Amino acid sequence: MDIIEEAIEAFSQLPGIGPKSAKRIVYSLLSSPQKGQKIESAIERLSKDISFCKICGNVTDGEVCKICADPSRENVICVVGRPLDVMSFEKTGVYRGRYHVLGGLIDPMSGVGPEDLRIRELRERVEKEGTKEVILALDSTVEGEATSSFLSSLLRGSAKISRLASGVPVGSELEYTDELTLSRALTDRMKEG
Repeated sequence: MDIIEEAIEAFSQLPGIGPKSAKRIVYSLLSSPQKGQKIESAIERLSKDISFCKICGNVTDGEVCKICADPSRENVICVVGRPLDVMSFEKTGVYRGRYHVLGGLIDPMSGVGPEDLRIRELRERVEKEGTKEVILALDSTVEGEATSSFLSSLLRGSAKISRLASGVPVGSELEYTDELTLSRALTDRMKEG
């Protein structure tokens, strides 16, 4: 395999990048060496300077992330599967609590059980910090549902447990909405007036 094919193969391993996009990236880097140097430097810093927060498991460039270090945050923990989920919530500017990143979801088919995730650390945090509420903000997938159910049972009595509201997205037609979403929308319906 030559160098260009090897680079295309490497880039196509990234999520959302297929062979055509990888090819365009490689040829773009070849036409502008400065871009390549900038990307190389950023990747090197990612691997050297980024680690996981010892409290919540989010990505950080220190021992503790900025969110955990912020004393103005509320004593509420939003449980997510990945650090990327934290970024999504933070972009909204609405949530002012803390986070706990599990590092994945329970998935027996892939050999991922509760002991493979940061569940023990979550339980310890909730007890130690006297957390008022735990928000289960996990994917609406079979794995996300299984993980939410497991955590809900595990933490019952330790703090108030809540889940993200779910239902029919704005602008969608009921005809094209799946059964799980419709059943959730009916179960979690809001009272008018």
